[in-house]
Amino acid sequence: MTGPRTGRGPLTSVLVPGMLCDAELWRDVEPALPGPVVHARITAPSIADMAEEVLSSVEGEFVLVGLSLGAIVAFEVARRAPERLAGLCALSTNAKAPRPGQLAGWRQLAERVEAGEFESVLTDRILPTMYAAADPSEPLRERFLGMARRIGPDTFRAQLAAQATRMDAHAAVAALDCPVLALCGERDALCPPSFHREVARRAAAGSLRVLADAGHLLPLERPGETAASLRHWLTDVVGTPSAATSD
Repeated sequence: MTGPRTGRGPLTSVLVPGMLCDAELWRDVEPALPGPVVHARITAPSIADMAEEVLSSVEGEFVLVGLSLGAIVAFEVARRAPERLAGLCALSTNAKAPRPGQLAGWRQLAERVEAGEFESVLTDRILPTMYAAADPSEPLRERFLGMARRIGPDTFRAQLAAQATRMDAHAAVAALDCPVLALCGERDALCPPSFHREVARRAAAGSLRVLADAGHLLPLERPGETAASLRHWLTDVVGTPSAATSD
């Protein structure tokens, strides 16, 4: 794709949350996005089946915006149905295959959750990696924990199982001819800027945006900058008008 699309109506943006997240993740970002929005849920125990959940959530061509596990699913959508993507934004993610240490860590978390330790896993293991600070403010803490509790232990275990099925996605990214935005936080403890730099480099129409002093959950921690980055990319790079201004 050599420039923004023109002469067509607004594209639907499909928003895919990360592990232990729901539509609340996008609450402060969604109003700034041009065009209609669909929230996809990812509950299946494999990345392949999660990708099918996303593809079945909308018809025709769309823009895919995923964070963390949601972006990993987006990469699988790109592998399966590249012709349906008008743009792909990957936030706070990792396009590499799992490392042995990661696989072992996910198994350990699943075992703890199965043993009834869901709450302590959330507060002791997951929460400290979600923001730039390991001890976030009370509002940020409670917004993440509220989402995680709504997702619940059963879906969390399915998401952990799905993570173990992911494959290296750099080739799928390289095969796309639509715009690709890699958006990340400078202080993301899970997915550092180097991961996103590689995604942007591999994409034929890739770009990189790094938010200073930000962590993993950008839409919660830095909603204004995240929304502005997405809106600029959607309107000026992808080329989707807002529903209010389209013919």
